[in-house]
Amino acid sequence: MITEEQLDAFRQSGETVRIVRDELESNDVSGIVVAWDDSSVMIRKPSRKVVKLSRTYLYQPATEQRRSPLSEPT
Repeated sequence: MITEEQLDAFRQSGETVRIVRDELESNDVSGIVVAWDDSSVMIRKPSRKVVKLSRTYLYQPATEQRRSPLSEPT
């Protein structure tokens, strides 16, 4: 699960993040971190729509190479 410090760093920098939800790259969500609570994160997509996603997904900078969620320790 992503930490408060990581989320705050993404929010303050305004950096685009990639949220990897499963093995299919087409199911990834990209956008900027807007807000969060204990179980979810609000992401503003480039289309300006806001989506609410679980904090259990893999969050990484969009500039990094995509990592597999199955290779991440739980």
